[in-house]
Amino acid sequence: MRNRVRERLQVEGFLDVTLCLVKDSDGTVLLPIAPSRLSQLDLHSLQTVVPSDGPCELVWSQAPLQSKKERGKMKGNKLQLILQELLESQGERWTEELKADLPRSFHRHQDLVLLGDKCFSQPLWKKIDQQLWRTVAKGLGAKRLAKMSRISSDGFRSPVVTMLLGDHSWVRHVDNGIKYEFDVTKCMFSAGNITEKLRVAGFDCREETVVDLYAGIGYFTLPYLVHARATHVHACEWNPNAVEALRRNLEANRVSDRCTVHEGDNRQLQLCDIADRVNLGLIPSSKDGWPVACRLLRRTTGGILHIHQNVTSPLLNTAAVPAINDGAQMVSGKKADREAWQAWADDTAKRIISLLGDVTGSQWNTNIQHIEHVKSYAPHVHHIVLDLECRPS
Repeated sequence: MRNRVRERLQVEGFLDVTLCLVKDSDGTVLLPIAPSRLSQLDLHSLQTVVPSDGPCELVWSQAPLQSKKERGKMKGNKLQLILQELLESQGERWTEELKADLPRSFHRHQDLVLLGDKCFSQPLWKKIDQQLWRTVAKGLGAKRLAKMSRISSDGFRSPVVTMLLGDHSWVRHVDNGIKYEFDVTKCMFSAGNITEKLRVAGFDCREETVVDLYAGIGYFTLPYLVHARATHVHACEWNPNAVEALRRNLEANRVSDRCTVHEGDNRQLQLCDIADRVNLGLIPSSKDGWPVACRLLRRTTGGILHIHQNVTSPLLNTAAVPAINDGAQMVSGKKADREAWQAWADDTAKRIISLLGDVTGSQWNTNIQHIEHVKSYAPHVHHIVLDLECRPS
């Protein structure tokens, strides 16, 4: 329940994401609300959207609030202190180079902490090896440690991760009441698409057959099954490690009886004329899957394509806007982004009509239902989703 409320508040802009959650001694969890949005918070509506068995009430608390930046500094200071003590106990001198070599950020997965590649690169760390990793785990409050070096070029975007401490590398995430299990050394978890997963969870897919062409570990397959109540989902995935995690996640969420997993290249998928909805959740582009999606749509009634894409907006001519007028630049930038998204959506709709004609031999109509902004990768590169309705003429 706590995670569902937190996610909903964050999506709707109520949660102050710069502050940490506070756990009271009686087990109550306090969620920090942005002061500017407090008067707009409607807990009755929140409980309707996020049902629960227990009460959710707005309370005033004098609990001290700590920013995430401050918490990170505290953990960093603790880690630095115990590492300094470890080195000095072995006759080594603490230096500014060693301090700069400590992790500035990391990802926590249950009791496992995943370190980035730009830390612990100084030769001195290798001299204390396993003692080092036990100390780092203690400083970060973890039982298992792993370190990522890069993303592999194996075609699956598999992470190159080395376990440093611990006997296994499987972890679990819970988003919106859905359990996701995966091996951190073989699969990545896309936390940045939480808003799109919540949007999918809000669809009404009862009596619909859905095809997820890029299922991964079940990022969208599971919301379609668990919350959107799709009658059946065909999940396509070519990474065998992701398929293993997907099957585990279907079992963990008790929806495996309503899902068929198709392992391999979805362009070889031997299905057609079955889908009311097709999810194309691949970035930077799902273009290779468009002909497959057109073949999958029901010939008599059509359906909806959810097409993911990274869209690059044109750079603004900032010389035309005074440097001090940041507000005007921001408005112009957002307008340029929206125009770029719309242009891409219009062009995509035309291409889909052409593909549908080639596949079916008949004429189709398309309707741009919605363009959803998921996240930004850079000031002018945005992950968007086009909801495209496709119907035979």
